Amino acid sequence: MKPASFDYHRPQTLEAALGLLARYGDRAKPIAGGQSLGPMLNMRLARPEHLVDLNDLVELDFVRMSEGVLEIGAMTRHQRVATAPEVRRTHPLLAAAAATIGHYAIRQRGTLGGSLVHADPAAQMPLIAVLGGAKIMVRGLAGQREINAVDFFRSVMTVDVGYGEMVTSVRFPQLPANSGWGFELFSRRRGDFAIVSVAVTLLLDSDGRLASLEMACGGVGSVPFRLDVSAVAEVGAMPSGKWIAGVSNFAAQSISPEDSASIPAAFRREVAAALVEKALATALARARGEKA
Repeated sequence: MKPASFDYHRPQTLEAALGLLARYGDRAKPIAGGQSLGPMLNMRLARPEHLVDLNDLVELDFVRMSEGVLEIGAMTRHQRVATAPEVRRTHPLLAAAAATIGHYAIRQRGTLGGSLVHADPAAQMPLIAVLGGAKIMVRGLAGQREINAVDFFRSVMTVDVGYGEMVTSVRFPQLPANSGWGFELFSRRRGDFAIVSVAVTLLLDSDGRLASLEMACGGVGSVPFRLDVSAVAEVGAMPSGKWIAGVSNFAAQSISPEDSASIPAAFRREVAAALVEKALATALARARGEKA
């Protein structure tokens, strides 16, 4: 199939793009890399009357550090997120997750902002944004809003962006230098969206005991979400193999994945337990300065 007919616009500035989106409201769709919207147009799942191409908005393609915050422009391609020295140095978890998105050609076109706005529950960038406490900057003609990632994702492919607004950048707090991290996903084929994905950050105190643990899971709900494992991962605990197994089993039982004939809920829980165990072991090794 081919897309339904539409008027094509290619604004040269952010203000011009916002003006078009405000003028046409729900009749307009912005397009960035087109890796998600393109197929939806071809299958006529999306039928905008106006398509607003954002690819000339080079002002939204940047990576910069400021006062302990890593800010990335919405038009920054996944490949740059995966390879930029600033990202790999200050937020290696984000870089590692970006490197697993699709295939090389997709990473060269797909954008950070596009992934967040598309809000697939199994996508990598929404998961890392939720885990890392990212702030998502949304702008319209009336001004700019800063939204916590956990509040930005409302449901499956539904986010807190109104007509006439667009995501302009994302701000990720810098990970502590001595923190450990782990990222794992399971998919049918390499490059597919994950059936289950898990991201972990972990910090130890000077005695090697747990100082903090953050964990998030994707692919098992309508949005990626943080897992509260504090009941079995108390601050001050001494991490061990038995401790990792206990946290992993608890995490798997804490999720409520959708049950279907193709992917039963019990299978997702088993996969989640295995991924959490692997991600925790990797994060712990990194926090201890060991080879992960």
